Amino acid sequence: MAGALVSRVSDDIACVDSRQLTWVEYTTAVADAVRPLIAFDAYCWHTVDPGTILFTGSVNRDVGCSGPWVAYHEYVVEDVNKWSFLAHSGRIAGATSIDTHGDPTRSARHRSHESYGFGDELRVSLVVDGVYWGAAAFLRHADQRWFTAAEVRAMSTLTESIARGLRRSIVTQPAVVAPAPADHGPGVVVFDERGEPESISVAAQRWIAELVEDPPPQRPSESKTVQAVAAQARLIPPGTDPLELAARARVRTRTGTWLLLYGTRLSGSARGRTAVIIHPATPHDVAPVVALSYGLTDRESQVAMQCIQGRATKEIARTLSMSPYTVQDHLKSIFDKTGVRTRGELVGQIFLDHYATRWEAPATTPPGILVRTISTGTS
Repeated sequence: MAGALVSRVSDDIACVDSRQLTWVEYTTAVADAVRPLIAFDAYCWHTVDPGTILFTGSVNRDVGCSGPWVAYHEYVVEDVNKWSFLAHSGRIAGATSIDTHGDPTRSARHRSHESYGFGDELRVSLVVDGVYWGAAAFLRHADQRWFTAAEVRAMSTLTESIARGLRRSIVTQPAVVAPAPADHGPGVVVFDERGEPESISVAAQRWIAELVEDPPPQRPSESKTVQAVAAQARLIPPGTDPLELAARARVRTRTGTWLLLYGTRLSGSARGRTAVIIHPATPHDVAPVVALSYGLTDRESQVAMQCIQGRATKEIARTLSMSPYTVQDHLKSIFDKTGVRTRGELVGQIFLDHYATRWEAPATTPPGILVRTISTGTS
């Protein structure tokens, strides 16, 4: 019976994926689909930047947690079943009760949840083709039974298909596209040495209002995305990230545009202060995420970028040191994955939809732009 239920839920998830939903709609529908398999009382979903594993969006239902709380428990404090660990270790899914050997109070996150009446938590990381795209948590109230090992295994079998749908949904245009926000100029949020917000610019408040965080933060500076970037910036030892690539998040807004958020340490009399800067993303920033969202391989991404620069097949072959026939094979795979039929459609419908400025594709992928996970199997 359990196997039949998993199979039915898997079919339901495939049906959800076929509806071409945005990621918020998709994750909400998936939560409904898995509820018969793992009963729960509350849940949350997060998208992450696949290059830096920082949060880029969030949906919470029946559980409230602020941006500072989420950033602290995922990026700062040591704890069981942090999503990044589940992703990179290959474990993918875990329950607090099981992984604390029956004593959930060993988990700092659980002790915080407990004060709000929550008991066990089942966490899953969403990985496909070795790339970490998002995370989910399902919680039960303290008076409910704990999650079982069978339920954890069942969710583990579904995570790749869920991740594949999430990856696709990130680049799905909203059904009704609102007018793009005005270019407010760079926004800045400044934090003191303890991570408390000191100041925020008007432009930053306007950009944060465009982020996909449901429900929205009580204060703009408490945005989960902003707090994740700020926490990462504080954690990086001085001088170890000279290009400042680690504390960055490429974020798609509710109107379909892309922003870049990056954190940096500030010099001056007050040591330990950091800032998060927010501004529209460039094609250079967005291109790798868009390519990955369609499941393109590294080589296919390189071919696609050459096409977008207007190069003919023979030019692409010379530049990438491959035969024209291999270029054509890659193009066929790219067309199949993106659902287009011509190079013009590839440029216009797939890539140019994601930004308003002129394409300036990088000659090579910038360092630190992608983090692939290490798959060791599911425990």
